[in-house]
Parts: sequence; structure tokens; C-alpha cells
Amino acid sequence: MRLSSLLGPDIKKVLKEDPEQLRVLLDELHPEDLADIVSELEPEEAAELLARLPARDAAPIFERLEEHEQEEIAAEMQPESVAHIASEMEADDRADLLSALSDEFSEQVLENLERVDPEAAEEVREIERWPDNSAGRLMNPSFVAVSPGMRVEEAFAAIRSHAAGNNEFIYTAYALEGDRLVGVVSVRDLILAEPRDRLSPHLRRNLISVLPTDDQEDVARKMAKYDLNAIPVMDHRGEILGIITIDDALDVLTAEQTEDVQRLAGIEPLDLPYFKTSFLAFIRKRGVWLVALFLGEFFTQTALRHYDPVFQAVQGASYYVPLLISAGGNSGSQSSTLIIRGMAVGEIHLRDWWRILVRELAMGVVLGSILGIIGFARVLMYPEQTVPFATTIGLTLVGICVTGCTLGAMIPIFLRRLGLDPATSSTPFIASLVDVLGIIVFVQIAKVVLANVIEHAGAHPTLLPL
Repeated sequence: MRLSSLLGPDIKKVLKEDPEQLRVLLDELHPEDLADIVSELEPEEAAELLARLPARDAAPIFERLEEHEQEEIAAEMQPESVAHIASEMEADDRADLLSALSDEFSEQVLENLERVDPEAAEEVREIERWPDNSAGRLMNPSFVAVSPGMRVEEAFAAIRSHAAGNNEFIYTAYALEGDRLVGVVSVRDLILAEPRDRLSPHLRRNLISVLPTDDQEDVARKMAKYDLNAIPVMDHRGEILGIITIDDALDVLTAEQTEDVQRLAGIEPLDLPYFKTSFLAFIRKRGVWLVALFLGEFFTQTALRHYDPVFQAVQGASYYVPLLISAGGNSGSQSSTLIIRGMAVGEIHLRDWWRILVRELAMGVVLGSILGIIGFARVLMYPEQTVPFATTIGLTLVGICVTGCTLGAMIPIFLRRLGLDPATSSTPFIASLVDVLGIIVFVQIAKVVLANVIEHAGAHPTLLPL
């Protein structure tokens, strides 16, 4: 059971009967648990609770809320109160908050913030000048700056001074010559060094950094690749603009993976959590894809009608159509999921397309052969069926699996080449496409293997474009 479900009623009761006891109760809880409790309250109740807390205590709670929750609660508060809370938040979280608010209210909060903390307001303006979803929007302009000529004990003094006014965990100190970053040193290395040592020998100078215009997802992948807790954001001149910490990178990866999973299922990504999304929004985001996929299945029906003489000529052929096209859809969905995931985590690149094509062709042949043998045996279990028909089913399964694997792998790569999100090639879309091609593959093989049967029945379909 969530802690918010247990304590939510108590919080409401204390808020109404004895507000002064509220801080005593909240002192025992972690900000993450407090954020869960606040999210369960009505916006006006949450606003009243946060307003009764000192801004320094309210900020860690507020910045852990979802953006839509921040917007709803802030709308119930005075701009000055929001500004005080924002002044205690980390710079990147503060910028995200102001971006979530309406333009008019955001401007009022920013005006109050300039009076409360001019430096905090300037940090927001610095972050907001970068494009959405860029590294610049994710960075915190505040970091520990040291000089290469410092002693270790002086570097610790700089860290303590910085930590006094910041909530974020400090992982690294950054050595600057002017504004130019020349090296980094972890707090762990400083702990192990002698206090009187010079800082310079302990610096790591092979810098791993990002540009402020880099995509946030690329930044998160780079941090995961190099196992970094923080990464500096630098301009083309080598000057450091800020840092991005691992907690923000994880948020980006979580959001991107959520979107990819929803697109793979044929759903337009949701802007809000499930229970916060309106019924009409669900209809729009799910209905558009369902209609598109349903219209796509019209081609399957058209193919069946077009080749109806073949199905009439071959006894029992129509019984195996669902089995055949489902095998193609399943193999295509497997391949597309593997490729999309591989591109998302950086394992697969566009230049690998030919290697993937060869690999998927081979897998299609092997997997199709396995299914083909099973299908061949299954058909012969019925005494009225013949070996030629069983052979047709077996070869069709090979052809359909090859088609599904190659299309499922190549379509996401093609979309990435066009600059589109490969996740838009959802598994239902791949399955619908392979359905049509599966029918065509079956008919072409049947016309070769069962030519005498079809000719005897007087079925001579003309292969016209669907």
C-alpha cells in the first residue's frame, strides 16, 4: 500500500485542526514520500500545505511532482509564494517549473523571483534560451569550480562553500582556467588524496562532455556508456556552461522509453499519467491509430477477394490463412522490436543496415523452416490433405517469415534515415503490412506447387496491383 494512501487523511486532518503540528509530522518523511502524499491531495489542499512550509522544505517536495501537478498546485498559490519555492529549487528544475506554467503566470513568478533571488532568475533565463529537449535545457549552471593550482584542502573548502547553498549531491569538481574547463576530479579521488597535495596531478584531463544543443536522449546514453554521475556542458570554445546530473538523465531515459513503448503498441504518447488523461484524450490518441490500422487491413480483405479463385480451387486453403499471416506478423513484430530497442540504446546505427539485412534474412529462413516443418506435419495429420498442399504451407511459412523479419528490421531503419522516430513503425503496423504480403506469398507459391490443381479447377487469377 502506498504511504500516501495511509497518511493522506491524517495530513488533511492536521492541516485543518492544527496546522502548526504539520512540520513535526513532515520532518519524519522523505521528500519523495511527501511528494506522493501531496500528489494525492486536491490542488488547493496541496497549495495550502506547501504554503505553510518554509520554502527550503517545500522545494524538494515540489520539484519531485509531475509537471501537470506543479501547474495545478501553483495555480492555487500566489506568484510570490511560488517564486520563494522556486528560488530553493535546482536551476534546471526551476526552469522546468516555469515552462510548465501558463505564460502570464510564469512571467509573474519570474518577476517575483528577480526580487527574491536575481541570480536564480538569471539562471532560468540562461537555460530557457536553449531549444526544448536539448542538453542546455537539462543543465544546472551551478557547479563546483576549482583552480588546477589549488591544494586538495582548498578544493574541499570550495566544495563545502558550494554545498551550503545547493541541494544536489556533489559528485565532481571542475578545474577552470578562466572560463575554460581543463580537467575534472571526483570527490572520491579528493578524499583519497593528501590534504596538502596539489590538485593538478589528480585531475582527469580526457574530458567527456556535451554541447548545449545536443539531444537530451543522446546525453543520457553517453552518461550511461561512460558510467558518469555528472557530465559538463561545454560550448565550442571549451568554456563550461553547466553540468547535467545522473538523476536528470534517468528521467529523460524513462520518458523516452515510455513514449517508445506506447508507440510500439500503436498509441500516440500520453502527455499525462493514465488516470490523469481524459477519456476524450484516450479516444483521440488510441482511435487515430486504430482507424489507420483498420483501414490498412482493408488491403488484406482486398487481397483475399482478389485471389478468391485460388482459395476456392485449393480445398481447405482458407483455414490456414490466419495461421500463415499470424506467423508473418509475429516474426515482423519481433524484428522491429529488437531493432527499435537497439537503436534506442545506441547498439544499432544506420550504417549497420546491410549487416542487419543479411542477419534477418538468415533468421527468417531458419525460423521459417522450423515453422514450415511443423506446419507441413500439421497439414498431413488430416487424411484429406495431400503432400503438395502440405509443401505449399511449409514453403509459405518460410517465405512469410523471411518477409516479416526483413520488413520488421528495415522499416525502422528507413524511418530513422528519414529523420522520423522509428517507434512509429509500431508492431501492429508491421503485422498489418505482413498480412497482405503473406497472402500474396501463399498464392504465388500455390500457383507453382499446386498448378495442376488450380488449373483443373479453372482458377486463373490475374496478378494485378492491389
